[in-house]
Amino acid sequence: QVRLVESGGGLVQAGGSLRLSCVASGRTGAMGWFRQVPGKEREVVAAINWSGGTTKYADHVKGRFTISRDNVKNTLYLQMNSLKPEDTAVYYCAADREIYLVLSTWEYDYWGQGTQVTVSS
Repeated sequence: QVRLVESGGGLVQAGGSLRLSCVASGRTGAMGWFRQVPGKEREVVAAINWSGGTTKYADHVKGRFTISRDNVKNTLYLQMNSLKPEDTAVYYCAADREIYLVLSTWEYDYWGQGTQVTVSS
């Protein structure tokens, strides 16, 4: 069992930046960031394979968000720039046992508790 702990969320003005971190208690395969707002399904924001060599982004964050990982530190990051009010959500870190990048919530084996990101206009 791998435990994931997110941090770095908070309140920021539109146009600002935040960096989310997710520390895993052990080695993981592919990882991803998801977000969810009340009344809507959890959606993928960005995903990365085990080595960090392959990444994918949701269209609405391309060019603004960057996913990366440090396998020595067992840590996943999400750098979020040019934030918009519509980015407001609870952001979740997820990890898979397999090494290949995955995008669907049902494919991930482990989930963090989430961190709130609020972007004011």
